[in-house]
Formats: sequence, structure tokens, C-alpha cells
Amino acid sequence: MYEHNTTRFPVAVDAALRDAGWQPGRWDIKQAEHWADTLRAYVSPGGHRHAVFPAAVEAWAEFGALTVTSPGPGRQIAPSVIRFDPLAGLHLARTLGDLGRALETELTPLGEEADAQAVLAIDTEGRVYSLDHTGDWYLGPGVDQALATLITGAQPTRLTTAPPKTP
Repeated sequence: MYEHNTTRFPVAVDAALRDAGWQPGRWDIKQAEHWADTLRAYVSPGGHRHAVFPAAVEAWAEFGALTVTSPGPGRQIAPSVIRFDPLAGLHLARTLGDLGRALETELTPLGEEADAQAVLAIDTEGRVYSLDHTGDWYLGPGVDQALATLITGAQPTRLTTAPPKTP
């Protein structure tokens, strides 16, 4: 069924992405720029603003507006439904700014998981995080690895103060 699997993603991740409407080369820069403009224009009541940077715009262009569901049970935890819509985190400028400062980077929204139970964020290096009521989680050094973590139900790493170093 998915004989055209790319080597970029594990088979289950590739299948879930294709079922959601993704394909290699997908690129909607017009939608990504709209989200960038909306986030840049937002100012919280406390004066907090969103950072917008290339890693985020690229992720929005490739995966924006997709809702990705896992094709099976998770390995360690239940897999999440992922919705790529940075406006899900529009009102979290202060929260993302605070976490970004703690991690010595900048964060901007990427989307949400588990029907708005958590917001997904990306940093300037492309690392992906999940913020929920239980804490802040590191999902991987890039969107591809974060997708694999979420879709396969791998246990993410709870953040303490700094993200793991990438080799």
C-alpha cells in the first residue's frame, strides 16, 4: 500500500503522514507566511510577542494544516493526534517566551496534540517540544524525529533546564 515509502520516515510515520495528506515536496509557503504574519502581529495583554524564524516557517510550509493520526497502538505511551496549526498556540506568547529563555533559545507554536491537551512548539534550531498540564517535554532535534516520537508513542523526555545535546 505504501510501497513508495521514503527513507526519511519510519514506515508507520510515513503511512500516517500520507493518510493525513502529506507527500514529499509538499510546500505551502503562502499559508506559512499568513501564520507568520498573524503570530508577528499578536501582542499579549502583558506585551509578549511571538518569535518567528526560518525553522518554524519551513515546518509550517511542509506540514501546516495537517491532522496526523497514528496507525496503531503506541510503544510506551498512547500515540497522539497531531494538528499542525501554529495559531493553536497564539495566546501562549508569554509561556513560550519564558520557556525559550529557560532553554536559551526562542520558541514559537507549531500546533497541538491530543485535541488541544498540549501545544507543540519549535525552537530556532528546529527542536520540537510539547507543553501540557504535566510539564514540558522534548520530542526531538527536528520535526521528523518529533513526528516519530508522537506517532509511534515513544516516551518523550521531560525537560529540566536544557534540551539534550544533538551529536
